[in-house]
Amino acid sequence: MAKTGIIYGINGPIVYLKGDAGFTMNEMVYVGRENLVGEVIGLTSRGTTIQVYEETTGLKPGETVTGTGAPVSVTLAPGILTNIFDGIERPLSEIAKTSGAYINRGVSVDSLDTSRKWKTHMTVKKGDRVFGGTIIAEVPETPAIVHKVMVPPDKEGYVLSVAEDGEYTINDPLVTIQTMDGREEALTMTQKWPIRMARPTAKRFPASQPLITGQRILDTLFPLAKGGTAAIPGGFGTGKTMTQHQIAKWSDANIIIYIGCGERGNEMTQVLEEFSELIDPKTGNPLMDRTTLIANTSNMPVAAREASLYAGLTLAEYYRDMGYHVAIMADSTSRWAEALRELSGRLEEMPAEEGFPAYLASKLSAFYERAGMMQNLNGTEGSVTIIGAVSPQGGDFSEPVTQNTKRFVRCFWGLDKSLAYARHFPAISWLTSYSEYLNDLGPWYTEQVDKRFVDYRNRIVYLLSQESSLMEIVKLIGGDVLPDDQKLILEIAKVIRVGFLQQNAFHKDDTCVPMEKQFKMMEVILHLYKKSRSLISMGMPMSVLKEDPIFDKVIAIKYDVPNDRPDMFEDYKKQIDRFYDAVVERNA
Repeated sequence: MAKTGIIYGINGPIVYLKGDAGFTMNEMVYVGRENLVGEVIGLTSRGTTIQVYEETTGLKPGETVTGTGAPVSVTLAPGILTNIFDGIERPLSEIAKTSGAYINRGVSVDSLDTSRKWKTHMTVKKGDRVFGGTIIAEVPETPAIVHKVMVPPDKEGYVLSVAEDGEYTINDPLVTIQTMDGREEALTMTQKWPIRMARPTAKRFPASQPLITGQRILDTLFPLAKGGTAAIPGGFGTGKTMTQHQIAKWSDANIIIYIGCGERGNEMTQVLEEFSELIDPKTGNPLMDRTTLIANTSNMPVAAREASLYAGLTLAEYYRDMGYHVAIMADSTSRWAEALRELSGRLEEMPAEEGFPAYLASKLSAFYERAGMMQNLNGTEGSVTIIGAVSPQGGDFSEPVTQNTKRFVRCFWGLDKSLAYARHFPAISWLTSYSEYLNDLGPWYTEQVDKRFVDYRNRIVYLLSQESSLMEIVKLIGGDVLPDDQKLILEIAKVIRVGFLQQNAFHKDDTCVPMEKQFKMMEVILHLYKKSRSLISMGMPMSVLKEDPIFDKVIAIKYDVPNDRPDMFEDYKKQIDRFYDAVVERNA
């Protein structure tokens, strides 16, 4: 029989019960007459504290709270991809059928369609030994992704019977096993997993291969590893969401989980509309075939916002266990931290810096810690990569969420307001951003792209930092007083900024650039710098070099050279050599 308790106090989303109702920590409960979903977050002998994931308006002391005996969990089975959920895995399309455009309180719908039949191919036979993670069946969930039905991590035994290949619902028994303690148990496609508990793995691998995004400033200057963590902090309008869109569309992750956590409703609507229209460049199918969206807008209850990140993480870990590379876009972790702050205030906890709870750092750490490239229990390899947007108020990177996030991520893509206002996109600042994965990924670049790749990348970064130092002098006393070799650095840095770092998302070749073209572009820019520096050392003034349109030609490479024609770069190097010879001849 379900345990119950009586409400004696309500403070926003926080509900208090008197005495010990017999609930357990993190247990999911139903609150009041409308059965609002809640979670136990505090237990003492004198009372129980519950956070409610829905609006508590109209709730009264004296109403009953009923326990479920299980923690807050998500349902894992075919049907997750292409779906749009709220923060606690309720499908918005099903909610719309029952309650219209607005989500009613206490609405109870199945997380996944239990009546739909899936074409199922069995992969085990009678007598097989199975354990947590063993793949027992394969289901084509979408044209892009094959869903691998696995034994839950805590089950082990021998197969007694196997269903025929055919069409089954997610709750139909597929395999019957005899567990190690002699019991018979039927396995279906469905698993339940607590959102706050990481799914187990066999081994964690160090970072060794990059998540290729097709964005030059990310892939070349500040790369992110598969299974890595990255933060995109930036003020309002600097392009956090658009950067995540580009990564979601073009990165070589198999599956995308997009968590809209506390963002504005109109922005989330735009995301939902755009994602449903996007075509996956790899397969030609809709991008939604390998995407799941979790929509938890700023006008939804704050407690559900706090849970939405963990729900998305658990879905990602589930697909990782099948051997897929999953990328999570969390937009934004600042709104999640604000939900923590509000709940902490309601609980009358001692506030730390800027009112955030003292445990903000450990919560962020626990979130980012669940990323990684793993060997799964079934021997496959998969990864969860977390890319979290941070929205510091007023673009101030010294505030607590940005500073604490910096401690736990190894890749920091800082967006710059002045670059965004100058229409330089992506507006990632090459002076404040960094990636700690560069040394880990060096061998991959050497083997897969070119052994000179990291050296060229370091030279490009050096020229940009030199430009920054020289611009301080130019601002004080003007550029005319600089010697010609320093004027050349400013000119080449402009070529790098405009021709390499700036990228046009609406141009068919420039929106996503393969690694080979990125390397060749660096090679041509550095070749131009080398030849120009030789001319300056011969005493040629910078004004003579500027007479030739070669600098503008190199800037235009990103548009003029198609992605599938890397052979054209040799012609550009020959043009630079001809420019060098012509200047020498004219001034001989």
